[in-house]
Amino acid sequence: MFTGIVEELGEITAVENLPDASRFRLRGPVVTEGARHGDSIAVNGVCLTVVEHEGEEFTADVMAETLNRSSLGALAVGSRVNLERPTAVGARLGGHIVQGHVDSVGTVVERKPSENWEIVKISLPAGLSRYVVEKGSITVDGVSLTVVDAGPDFFTISLIPTTLALTTLGIKQPGDPVNLEVDVIAKYVERLLGDRAQVPAREVTQ
Repeated sequence: MFTGIVEELGEITAVENLPDASRFRLRGPVVTEGARHGDSIAVNGVCLTVVEHEGEEFTADVMAETLNRSSLGALAVGSRVNLERPTAVGARLGGHIVQGHVDSVGTVVERKPSENWEIVKISLPAGLSRYVVEKGSITVDGVSLTVVDAGPDFFTISLIPTTLALTTLGIKQPGDPVNLEVDVIAKYVERLLGDRAQVPAREVTQ
C-alpha cells in the first residue's frame, strides 16, 4: 500500500525486452536503501517487485498485462520515473490510500502556468468519470492529487512548485501518457451498493 507521496525522481538505466514481458533496471538511491528481493516499489504509480538490488539500482519484471494497461511500455533508457516505497503501518498518511494498481492511462491535454502553481488538464478514459469528483483524490503517475474540476472525459489538477520540481508531472507535455488510479474507496462503495440493490427488500431490512 502506498500514499502517493513520491520519494524521489528515479531513472530507467536499462530495458530488456522479453517475449511476453520487460525487465527494467532503475536507479533510485532513496528507495533502494535497505531494499531486498521481493520488496515492492511503485514506479509511476505501478507497484513492481524488486528482483535484484545492487548499489543504487534495482531490477523489476513487468508482465505484458501491466505493459498494456499502463504507460510503462513507453519507458526507455533515460526516462525519469516517480518512485515510492510502501508506507509503514503507523506512518502518517500524507496523501491517500494508493494500491499501485493502475486503472487506465490518460493523456495530458494542456498546461496553464500561473505565478505560484500550474493547472494541468488530463483526459479521462470512458468508465472512470463516475469515480472522479471535484475535490476528491486521484493518483496521476503515482502522485496523490486533488481534483480541481471533473468533466465527463477530463479532469484538472493544480500543481504546486514542489510537485512540479520533484515529480515527472513537472516535465510532462501535452500528448504524454500518464497512469491513473482512482480512489479505491469509490469502487468498493459502488460494488457494495450494486450488490445491495440486487438483494430483496425484506433481506436488506433484516
